[in-house]
Amino acid sequence: MDHALFAQHRAIGRNVVIQVVWIYEHPIDFDGVRRFNRNLGQGFVGRRIERSSLPFARHRWVANGGPSDIEIAERARPRAELGDWADERAQLPTDPELGPGWHIGVLPLTDGSTAVSLVISHYLIDGFGLALTIADAVLANTRDLGYPELGSRTRLRAVIQDARQTAQDLPEVGRALLVAAKLARRRRQDSARSPASRPVALGGGDGDDVVAVPVITVHIDLDDWDARAKALGGTTDTLIAGLAAKFGEHLGRRRAGDGAVTLQLPISERTVDDTRAVAVSYARLSVDPTRVTTDLRDLRAAIKQALTTLRETPDESLQLLPLAPFAPKRALKRMASATVADPDSPVFCSNLGDLGLVVYALAHNDAEAATISAHLYPLHLIRVIGQDVTRQWLERAGGQLTLQSWRIGGKIAITVEAYQPGAENTKAALRELTARTLAEFDLAGEVD
Repeated sequence: MDHALFAQHRAIGRNVVIQVVWIYEHPIDFDGVRRFNRNLGQGFVGRRIERSSLPFARHRWVANGGPSDIEIAERARPRAELGDWADERAQLPTDPELGPGWHIGVLPLTDGSTAVSLVISHYLIDGFGLALTIADAVLANTRDLGYPELGSRTRLRAVIQDARQTAQDLPEVGRALLVAAKLARRRRQDSARSPASRPVALGGGDGDDVVAVPVITVHIDLDDWDARAKALGGTTDTLIAGLAAKFGEHLGRRRAGDGAVTLQLPISERTVDDTRAVAVSYARLSVDPTRVTTDLRDLRAAIKQALTTLRETPDESLQLLPLAPFAPKRALKRMASATVADPDSPVFCSNLGDLGLVVYALAHNDAEAATISAHLYPLHLIRVIGQDVTRQWLERAGGQLTLQSWRIGGKIAITVEAYQPGAENTKAALRELTARTLAEFDLAGEVD
């Protein structure tokens, strides 16, 4: 999975990162942040991808300590510019192959508070794994993963070792080829029964210009949230999914024909010692968005059924993963294009749950412990974001809608990232839509 995702995205020039932003209402301990940065290099993300010398062999992990220092802004900025600064940091390059795989920036704000941004390559770790990695770095828990050093093999030795590994993988490759042939026959039959899809037309302007996809974060009182979920016959997870479905309706992501909204829910498979970068599977379900503001029971049942289906009927396409090292760039591009042009326009909805207090306290010093005890939680934003996303890509995808939620003590936080072709794609418009959508559920929150 890690090889396939990295290779496919490299083929189309895409780079995906995870960003976490903390805000402290006091000057931060810079040495503590530097210590945190060093500790990251002693855990799951202290690695790089080393490509094989053979064009058809698997890549491997090698050890890499990460960036040597944090970046501190030369001048303070007003609190109103925090979002702009976070957007700027999110677009600074990361490279899981050449490095650095992550970077940390610190911004003093003119009101005396301090912001910290961590941006890390998604090809090193997923969201659930990053929560564990941050906790380890805060507590100075180091892990010896036994990775070799970058470039530690001679070319001859690398060729011999990778050829041997490829030979050992051949039985899996053979089974994957049989599955690929079966899926290809099924797709040809489905295509013959359904009308051909028309190409998506680009809107006005230069389709290759880079677009900043608007993103906002809303914080809602946890007691109000849980009470509303219960009143609607749902749970915290169900209410988040219902909110995602209603956002999907407002942003024109209803399916042609039945008017349903398709939700895609990532389900973590990560264990404590899991070293995969991507350790998730995806449950997919259809939701009637017109009912979710008054009754969540049908949605709750649909989520339960989707999870049961995921557990009992694994995705056949996952059996194709052994073919990833053999796929030419053209094939990787075709697969990526098929994913982008999903006719159901799914809404990505992820819930990290309660990450634990240790994730909130970045530098782990006495001042931060006092902050936490006062229920002023510094964790401000978590989001998965594509770098250098073009208008052409967004138009072909039919837009984008992602909700990422987590708990912060007495609050639930939800990050909303949205783009709708032809609409007013600004943070102001997204804030207004968020407030209106929450009101439909009889909820209100602080929207940043």
